[in-house]
Amino acid sequence: MPDEETRMIERLVKEIENLKLGLDPAVLSGWYRKVETDARARAPEHLRDSIQVIQNEILPMKFELKASKRAVGYVFEAIDKNLEAMPMATRLYFQKLEELIQAEINR
Repeated sequence: MPDEETRMIERLVKEIENLKLGLDPAVLSGWYRKVETDARARAPEHLRDSIQVIQNEILPMKFELKASKRAVGYVFEAIDKNLEAMPMATRLYFQKLEELIQAEINR
């Protein structure tokens, strides 16, 4: 029977693996697509085409989220709607993305 220390180490290893998974380019891409789809569904028809996610082919961890200023609220709603379902690292990533977008708008 594993001792307390071994169980704690195994738990930490599992948590680290989950964090790595949350920042995998394929995972991020999937969540970007989900956010893009949800934001477009929430936005009025005339703003839907202004919401777009582009993943860099050479640098798969690099994404460009394009949205008109009028569509940003719908992007935020889509992110917030999906945060709880995201892995922890992915959630932190998208929360930081929201902060960066908000800072850019406030400039």
